[in-house]
Amino acid sequence: MRKACPGVPVGFSSAAWIEPDQARRLELIGSWVERPDFVSVNFSDPGVIELCRLLHRLGVGIEAGVWTVADAEALADSGYSRQVVRVLVEPQDIEPVEAEASAAAISAALDHAGIDAPRLYHGSGMATWRVIEFALDTGWDIRVGLEDTLRLADATVASGNAELVAVAVQMARKSGRLPH
Repeated sequence: MRKACPGVPVGFSSAAWIEPDQARRLELIGSWVERPDFVSVNFSDPGVIELCRLLHRLGVGIEAGVWTVADAEALADSGYSRQVVRVLVEPQDIEPVEAEASAAAISAALDHAGIDAPRLYHGSGMATWRVIEFALDTGWDIRVGLEDTLRLADATVASGNAELVAVAVQMARKSGRLPH
């Protein structure tokens, strides 16, 4: 991957659903020979401090996955808030208005804690588009893909990731975040 795409950071997920046994997950990550540039660590998962400690010791960057205000507070209390490469703000609400409200509340909690790492916002289902609008309006980065939603903002089924990204790029241009 690094040969095919030089300079593109490589990241993995460490979500508990991938390997629910915390000890086994730490063992597997500790045995990596070729390490990624960063690993997403969900602050709602058990054993987050041990995982951050291991990644830090291995020299792997931490992308903090924050789903709720409680997760933002856990990040602030973890001792790793100044060492993360990015905060991935991922409200889990499926209703667009609720997802936007959660994104705003998480953002406020991160601000209150003085966490100034770059942030990347994304949503789930149709709420994706409202979360993207919120992020663009507040000056943060966004992410979109089939993991987030299969539908465009008008609820039609997307033809694939390329179409989802094209719509997000149009939104970013409209917001002034990208040149026309």
